Amino acid sequence: MTVTPDNRGEPSYREKVREVAARLAGWTGPIVLIAHEDPDGDALGSAVGLSRALRALGARTIVPVEAPAYLRFVVADDDLAPPQAELPDGALLVVLDVGEEGRATGAPTTGAAFTINVDHHGTNDRFGDLALVEPGAAATAMLVADLIDALPVAWTPELAEPCLVGLLTDTGILRFGNTDRAALTRAGSLIEVGIDYAALIDRLQRRPPAYFRLLGAVMSTVRFPLEGRVALAHRTLAMKSDVGDAGDGDDFVGLIRYAEGTRVAILLKEAEDGVKVSVRARPPVSAQRICLELGGGGHVAAAGAKVHGRDLAAAETTVLDAVARELARHEDAPA
Repeated sequence: MTVTPDNRGEPSYREKVREVAARLAGWTGPIVLIAHEDPDGDALGSAVGLSRALRALGARTIVPVEAPAYLRFVVADDDLAPPQAELPDGALLVVLDVGEEGRATGAPTTGAAFTINVDHHGTNDRFGDLALVEPGAAATAMLVADLIDALPVAWTPELAEPCLVGLLTDTGILRFGNTDRAALTRAGSLIEVGIDYAALIDRLQRRPPAYFRLLGAVMSTVRFPLEGRVALAHRTLAMKSDVGDAGDGDDFVGLIRYAEGTRVAILLKEAEDGVKVSVRARPPVSAQRICLELGGGGHVAAAGAKVHGRDLAAAETTVLDAVARELARHEDAPA
């Protein structure tokens, strides 16, 4: 079955899709596919979906991406590889869902015979020899699906599922503001390939029991600073240690963003080398602008950063200062 293209973008985008697809289909050496650190569903799904399509064409692919526990059901035993200290000779490197080259992990971004950059972040500077970057796309998996359309390969459920997982996770199961007509059309066409949508949605939302214990600990830290315009929570290393294998709690910020009257939601996650910052914002406030100031990046509605060498208290002050400056830009906007 052929998945219908979503008709997004200018002709130049379609031309670039065909150019990237031709380069991938014609490559005779190994193809290494990597994504960003702490990969989410879009990063994992994009890498796995494209790798499977290329393998169906006879390519040798290497995917040094680590699957989060709640997404391990997406991968087969032979889909992923351990981190690569160096690239094999003659390798084509595909960097997926990486807005800033420094956030790529799994293999070096130097030393490739050719590098292709496939991404949907507005902060992407088009690094690599060939860049397919579409900031208007809801997920990088949308671009990967367009590439698979352009490859001489037939769609199967094994190709469609990781792409659909990428699209669903980056749109909050089609609930976030980036869920446009193109995203809905693409989701529908992927489901038509032969995906049990209800079963997939159920599976995507399952979490281990420890996740809910961690959730309780994190929710007990929620505060509403800056006159209630911000919902803020902490996740400490001690919390993670106390509850066991619960994942990183990355989606907790998506819960506190629904607190009435807030414009920004922040989750501060203590790490060994600093504090990871997850930010969600409502228009016209920009999470991207906040995180760029902190040395990170992302999208206008959802972004992240890392504050190095700071404890939680110091990191909170730094982050709230950046948030206050962004809120001040929109003082007259309705809540």
